[in-house]
Amino acid sequence: MGLFTSINIAASGLAAERLRSDVIADNIANASTTRTPEGGPFQRSRVILRPTNPQPYFRLPFQPESFDNGAGLGVRVASVEKDNSPARLVYDPTHPDAIKTGPKAGYVEMPNVNIVTEMVDLIAASRAYEANSTMADGSKAMFMKALEIGR
Repeated sequence: MGLFTSINIAASGLAAERLRSDVIADNIANASTTRTPEGGPFQRSRVILRPTNPQPYFRLPFQPESFDNGAGLGVRVASVEKDNSPARLVYDPTHPDAIKTGPKAGYVEMPNVNIVTEMVDLIAASRAYEANSTMADGSKAMFMKALEIGR
């Protein structure tokens, strides 16, 4: 593992959590959007994160394999997917997007965005971003102390 591997791992986490926060903000902003260019109400999006593929790394020859979990290289955004859960139905016959005929007449299909869930996810993304930032700062401080020892 190189000198800056820990900072690169934290940077991948920072980038992933920033995208996650942006997607959550988009979900909250469109929580009442009943008509999209694709048709129908807005659908909630979610970010899927995966670990990055491990590359070959140096393993200590005397370390038992049971203690070796491999070198961590951070995370990557695998995809941003739409949540296909059903839309909420709200009775409002005066709404321009209300269903006109059938058993659901007068109901409006609202987005499947739950503000409470989105806020909890936003807090979790914020905490993860903060943890990655703290880890990068700690690595930087450790590097500076190592340079001071060399003087």
